Amino acid sequence: MQINAQKSKVTGAGNLTSFDAYLDSINKTRCTGWRWRTQGIIQTVNVFGKLYITREEIARFEARAIAGEFHKDAPVPTRKAIA
Repeated sequence: MQINAQKSKVTGAGNLTSFDAYLDSINKTRCTGWRWRTQGIIQTVNVFGKLYITREEIARFEARAIAGEFHKDAPVPTRKAIA
């Protein structure tokens, strides 16, 4: 049996997905994931010391992000005056 190397790590038949795999799929680091968890932005499930996230939580998080709940204005760099 050959495994498709380009298949997403997040896809699967179950409701739980590895939190690390989810972070990899959205190009975020484990540090960012830790921050989100400690701030209560995203809820994870601990199963024998490994963190998982439910598909419902992913959908809830993405809906909140699309709604602009986490929006911050990007700082606009200012030009320094030429002396």
